[in-house]
Amino acid sequence: MGSILETVMLVCFGFSWPLNVIKSYKAKTAKGTSLPFILLIITGYVAGISAKLISGQINYVLIAYMLNLAIVSLNIIVYFRNASLDKKRLQSVEA
Repeated sequence: MGSILETVMLVCFGFSWPLNVIKSYKAKTAKGTSLPFILLIITGYVAGISAKLISGQINYVLIAYMLNLAIVSLNIIVYFRNASLDKKRLQSVEA
């Protein structure tokens, strides 16, 4: 039962992260996005994956952790893309 509830939690988080990536990508700005927050979430997923591997509980929950980690990692790529766009806009305004 614990693995089922853990999977439900991960699926709920898993559905929210792609929406966040899409929203950030469309916004074309890094304003309002917290890189430390994204890194903290990634650290949590890495810890969850590590716990599963160390305890030998390698099951379907591990797949949910890995998918979520991959999607949250996309947020970092979008963050740096948007930060670059912000910098270019600032430079064009100053020029």
